[in-house]
Amino acid sequence: MAGLCFLAACNNDLFGLFGSGDLAVRPESRDSFKFLSDTDRTLSLGTDYSFIVLTDTHIEEGDAHGLERLASRLNGASFVVFTGDITQCGYREDVEKFIAVARSLNVPCYPVIGNHDVYFGNWREWKELIGSTRYRVEAGSASLFFLDSANAFFGKDQLDWLERGVKAARARNQRVFVFSHVNLFVESPVDIQQFTDTRERARITSMLKGRCDAMFTGHIHKRLVKNLGGVNYITIEDYRSHRTYCRVTVSSGGISWQFEKL
Repeated sequence: MAGLCFLAACNNDLFGLFGSGDLAVRPESRDSFKFLSDTDRTLSLGTDYSFIVLTDTHIEEGDAHGLERLASRLNGASFVVFTGDITQCGYREDVEKFIAVARSLNVPCYPVIGNHDVYFGNWREWKELIGSTRYRVEAGSASLFFLDSANAFFGKDQLDWLERGVKAARARNQRVFVFSHVNLFVESPVDIQQFTDTRERARITSMLKGRCDAMFTGHIHKRLVKNLGGVNYITIEDYRSHRTYCRVTVSSGGISWQFEKL
């Protein structure tokens, strides 16, 4: 019965569950920024700072599920990242609601595209209001990489771009943080693997080994923390149901994180 209810629900895009036909054209807008300002794309982080990551906010019909209250919980965070499924279906009013909330936080906010954000062909709304789905932010002591995994894979061009960027960042002795929507790992062998190409998973874990401090994902609405090759892979449970976010603290001694509730 639950399955039938899901299939009948008006706000679920069956085709969007498996792929979106705009995958081939999204990379064409990778240098187009509508939401992020020039200042947002050139942070100047020092040795000590903190930032917040949250995921799967699923804003729907203009309802951000109390996300506006995050403004009172920043506590000096330098920036905020939303790792995909920002909206339930990618509708314009919900993308606009995200933008309004993000701007009210008064710190740079970095959106990552998720599968729900391209449902019903609504990539066009993201393109018009936000712009690029993959981008890098040079942040002084760190490089931040934001990836497009809305179709559950990255593609060779995007991974080549990431590999070049990560190697260059490490050559500059920068910290490296990577943000994507779809998780690379699952909790147990009986779970359905969310990432469609295990070869891509092997490649990205290999290129990040010894070069990346942490990679943050969402998608499965569960918390999962794994360390592989010295990289912390942190999957955060969905904000919509749990009101959870992750606060990351960086210092000369390393990085730490804690999960907090709004």
